Amino acid sequence: MSGELATRAAIDAVWRIESARLIAGLARLVRDLDLAEELAQDALVLALEQWPRSGVPDNPGAWLMATAKHRAIDQLRRRTALERKHEQIARELEIDERRAASAPPPGVSHEEIEDDLLRLVFTTCHPVLSREARVALTLRLLGGLRTDEIARAVLSSEATVAQRIVRAKRTLSEAGVPFEVPVGAELRDRLGSVLEVVYLIFNEGYAATAGEHWMRPALCEDALRLGRMLAQLLPREPEVHGLVALMEIQASRTGARTDRSGAPVLLEDQDRSRWDRILIRRGLEALVRARALGAPLGPYALQAAIAACHAQAPSVGETDWVKVAALYDALSQLTGSPVVELNRAVAVGFAFGPAVGLELVDALVADERLAGYHLLPAVRGDLLARVGREREAVAELTQAASLARNERERALLLRRAAELSDR
Repeated sequence: MSGELATRAAIDAVWRIESARLIAGLARLVRDLDLAEELAQDALVLALEQWPRSGVPDNPGAWLMATAKHRAIDQLRRRTALERKHEQIARELEIDERRAASAPPPGVSHEEIEDDLLRLVFTTCHPVLSREARVALTLRLLGGLRTDEIARAVLSSEATVAQRIVRAKRTLSEAGVPFEVPVGAELRDRLGSVLEVVYLIFNEGYAATAGEHWMRPALCEDALRLGRMLAQLLPREPEVHGLVALMEIQASRTGARTDRSGAPVLLEDQDRSRWDRILIRRGLEALVRARALGAPLGPYALQAAIAACHAQAPSVGETDWVKVAALYDALSQLTGSPVVELNRAVAVGFAFGPAVGLELVDALVADERLAGYHLLPAVRGDLLARVGREREAVAELTQAASLARNERERALLLRRAAELSDR
């Protein structure tokens, strides 16, 4: 790799690491999310121009922040004729610059950075935005992804994603959403939105809704990075640790979830020696932290406890399915989700026999919330096959394939239906 290419690769890596902190710090200073991102991008452009000649600075994050601040002062000064508040912000920025110049490096405390990041994540995940907008804005500002990368990740066009991000910023501005961390009950309420967005990103990477690929590991990595960041910023919130535990343990299976051709490999067929033991250990440690905080386990911690049962079992047959079923029962009572009930039926089928699991699934067939959900006939097909009703199982698996949007998953369901037909 040439020197210039190596520098550009270093700049890209720096941006992924530093962009969230940079935008968060700028948003606090200029009180405008759109302007903060614009300034950060301007600083990146200057880095692309200068660093190939001068080399990457010893503290690239501080260089980017200082450059962005200088540009902020210039822009705000030019706008003073239009709006008086920009004069005040520019004056405060200049004071901040003088303080930074006289202080020892890096000039920004760890606590300030943490506060800024918290403000940013609670802003990008504000409930005033649609779920799609929250995901796109979070990936952009906290994940450091470009518009084209987000478009590929969420299976949408660049134009749609760009409009979604622009509208999200406009919505936040028009709604007067403050760039701050909520407190008390509002923090707990808003935290649910933040965790939902992170888990949505992870899930789309872990089992892609549609398209040609069964998984998108890069999305899982982005979600894990966001989750770990939240765990550092909110160490007293058990559900944050619960979500991190869940994602770490689930991500540990990544290397075993597809074969060499990229086709899905189901849990019972996976080579568990390929599971990442470091991620499992980290996940179990996060689950211990969640439990140690003393609160009853929430939805993410309960799911992490289920994942831990699988991670600690040598095989599907040696899994503590009774415990898994009990955990799903607790999760169902907490969430009221029919999808959780469907998963509970699978666990019950392993714990107490497929006929018992099938009874639970049959009771879910009439639930309108599962209409069109491909995993309902998929699970029913599996249980029917296990009780010897192959012809019905083939029909269910074929229906599941017709409902599946992911091409790899559709092929898997059709293959299983064909195998049953050949018996």
